[in-house]
Amino acid sequence: MAKLIKLIPLMLFWGWSIVMKRCSWCEKDELYIKYHDEEWGVPVFDDRKQFEFLVLESAQAGLSWLTILKKREGYRKAYDGFDPSKVAKHDERKVAELMNCDGIIRNERKIRASINNAQRFIEIQKEFGSFCNYIWRFVDYKPIMNSWKSESEIPAKTKLSEEISKDLKNRGFQLLGPIIVYSHLQATGLVNDHIVDCFRYKQICEMRKEKNNGQSF
Repeated sequence: MAKLIKLIPLMLFWGWSIVMKRCSWCEKDELYIKYHDEEWGVPVFDDRKQFEFLVLESAQAGLSWLTILKKREGYRKAYDGFDPSKVAKHDERKVAELMNCDGIIRNERKIRASINNAQRFIEIQKEFGSFCNYIWRFVDYKPIMNSWKSESEIPAKTKLSEEISKDLKNRGFQLLGPIIVYSHLQATGLVNDHIVDCFRYKQICEMRKEKNNGQSF
């Protein structure tokens, strides 16, 4: 990849066109493209980042992911930088404040669920040492590398997401059904669901190889 980057100026000078194959779902918006190229599918081992995606994924229910991405910074500000320890302490006054916040989805059920989930998130941290320790154990601490040739092959949910969703529900989490959980697994890199022709697919696979050469996931 580094060699390709060095060659790009020469390729442009010679009049060559550079077309990188991407998953088609991201191609309609620059924000979507940036998210796809830099974040989607990258393994996340940071608890605050995990919590961020849980908040955003649960807020997505019934909406497009692009809608949520456009409000992401609004959520970051309203949700104290996605600090679960702060969100867990939100009271009725804060709920009312969030209901009047233009920067987020003003849905009371989703707002209350996010506060509840922050409290449950902290409980998991106490039990397992971190939320990452909890969720990565479901895949034996190694990302699942799928090999889809077409986006039509990618499932909306799997037995794995059903298992995790059930466990989260038993622990008191809300609005995290199997479909939302699978979206979370895709976003945080527990599953690599880039199609094999997408330039990011091989890059994500290389991340796993590099990580495994140093230390296991």
